[in-house]
Amino acid sequence: MSVSATARITAVADGRGGTALPVLESDGPLAVRRTRSPDPAYARATVVGAMSAPLGGDRLAIEVRAEDCARVTVDSVAATVALPGAGPDAGPASYDVRLRVGEGAELRWLPEQLVSACGSELDMTTRAELAGTARLVLREEQILGRHGERTGRLSTHLTVRRAGRPLLDQQLAYGPGAPGGWDGAAVLGGHRAVGQLLVVDPAYDDGLPAPRLIGPTAVLTPLAGPAVLVTAIAADARLLRTVLDEALETLQNGSKGVC
Repeated sequence: MSVSATARITAVADGRGGTALPVLESDGPLAVRRTRSPDPAYARATVVGAMSAPLGGDRLAIEVRAEDCARVTVDSVAATVALPGAGPDAGPASYDVRLRVGEGAELRWLPEQLVSACGSELDMTTRAELAGTARLVLREEQILGRHGERTGRLSTHLTVRRAGRPLLDQQLAYGPGAPGGWDGAAVLGGHRAVGQLLVVDPAYDDGLPAPRLIGPTAVLTPLAGPAVLVTAIAADARLLRTVLDEALETLQNGSKGVC
């Protein structure tokens, strides 16, 4: 039996230089917990998988709002594993991430990897709406198949709008039914870990980093707006995380908003 669930997180400035989390709403397999942040200026919420999901036919969503001047990190305890449905008619699962960041606010969206298990079908969408002075750090990582198995079908669609204008619109697809060549030498070249890091920062209005390679299989690309996109592939999840962490460290010196 398929599951429909939506978890919600809202972060607000507490008026004392910190951030409160007045809304932590869990639903179905998406359990949300307040956790300790290593940086006292940021609140932190962690998503805990309460059951195996997404399975074929599931409809999952998570909504995160960082209101004006709030600073919040949202992460997860473990990887999300997309699994086949219980029957041949289950259909694909969907996972919808909706992010909204207000004026002078910052959201760090840093979940663990998404694993596309053999036989699974998942459509994932991530939509971010940012105010003009908002800051966003977003990491996405996809692992195409568990150890020793083929990947399932995975499609992702990331859209980001800043001050009402498009900043990024990107679609990717892997596995059975994806456009030909997705696993060829010109795309993945045998790698099975794919990831990206997006940093949107008003500080980049004064100048963007130059495009450059980061190691042999990652690239930093400035966008047409105050944002930088790092795209990487790797042989496994550990190597992918290392590349993205190193890239994030070099990009951490941006502004903290207007508040």
